[in-house]
Amino acid sequence: MEIWINPACSKCRSAISLLDAEGAEYTVRRYLEEVPTEDEIRAVLDRLGLEPWDITRTQEADAKELGLKEWGRDAADRDRWIAALSAHPKLIQRPIITADDGTAVVARSEEAVRDALGR
Repeated sequence: MEIWINPACSKCRSAISLLDAEGAEYTVRRYLEEVPTEDEIRAVLDRLGLEPWDITRTQEADAKELGLKEWGRDAADRDRWIAALSAHPKLIQRPIITADDGTAVVARSEEAVRDALGR
């Protein structure tokens, strides 16, 4: 199990605390420092069953600068979104837990973290 975090994020710290309390084995990826490649983002999206716009923090300054709210949300624009997430990792929703069963979850709630633990 791996968890993508921003240490400054309270939801990330809460998820780590819960994983620790449950004795989970996991690795931490500080994705702002170890920026995911476009292929890694595609793989996580496949595991999540989501599209890139589903995990984009559209209220961030970078998102507004890029004009993401105006971008298309279809197959033709998918690669553009993925490239933006890789170029601007702060836009990636967090935390993301990749579970041992090959799935993943955006773990913004205790329920989502527990769901990942049960996989």
